[in-house]
Amino acid sequence: MELRQLHIFRTVASTLNFSRAAEALSYVPSNVTMQIKALEDELGVRLFDRLGKQLVLTPEGKRFLTHIQSVLDKLDEARSAVHDNEKLSGTLTISANEVLCAYRLPMVFRLMRSRHPGVRLIFRSVPNQMLKQTLFDGTADVVFMLDEPIRSTGLAVEPLLEETFRFFATPDHPLAEKTALRLEDFHGEVFLTNEKGCPYRTMFDRSFEKEGIDSITYLEFQSAEAIKQCAISGIGIAFLPEIVTKAEVERGELVALPWHIPDLRVYTQMLWHKDKWLSPILLSFIEAVREILSNSEG
Repeated sequence: MELRQLHIFRTVASTLNFSRAAEALSYVPSNVTMQIKALEDELGVRLFDRLGKQLVLTPEGKRFLTHIQSVLDKLDEARSAVHDNEKLSGTLTISANEVLCAYRLPMVFRLMRSRHPGVRLIFRSVPNQMLKQTLFDGTADVVFMLDEPIRSTGLAVEPLLEETFRFFATPDHPLAEKTALRLEDFHGEVFLTNEKGCPYRTMFDRSFEKEGIDSITYLEFQSAEAIKQCAISGIGIAFLPEIVTKAEVERGELVALPWHIPDLRVYTQMLWHKDKWLSPILLSFIEAVREILSNSEG
């Protein structure tokens, strides 16, 4: 078993794509595939399942990743100790949902790339409910979540900024003319929301259940962008964070309805495993995040 094979395995596990892993490692895809097969042959187990075009870790692959992660972290730490005066290089894997990827992280990536062009940033968009598990599995170094305050014994959690959620509709929507709304005003309306399981969908449902309303018409989507475009088309009322609709509100395509959900406090939060070694690359990235997002005004 070669050290190079372990690095290749970790990168493939992070990207779940042979071509992207090869690009990150500056290898040809066939070499990455060959090294993974050699590692599987030596271990006598399959580390990845090839489900059509999709690559997934097998249970054996997940266990193997957990054990080698600490070994590779120690090697990275040792390498850093003897090269602490040189330019940073290496790979960092980041995960978040589509909203934070599109509206919060691009400026962070830009700053990190400008400061450390030798660092390879690998980004994976992951549904909110699966993000924490990627830290325990070792498939991500740091993740970002849009949720109510998170408490965890195994993860370090850093709230960065509060996000405001509102109801949005077209300017010609009947409710857009009102200066104040009552619950009965929403009778017969169609709400455009994320699917059940998404944290802010749970918050949405909870707020109406508190008021004793359990008969609501939904159109459910996996994408915030789809929700926004359907609201612009006049299909219904969108429930979204303000950052998603800022440009459309400024252009007059959407308006925020005069309704606030009480006791709804949602934050963009950064998480990493408490036991993970904070390498110079990871520390530099965390500092870039704090510099960009902690000072953001939304």
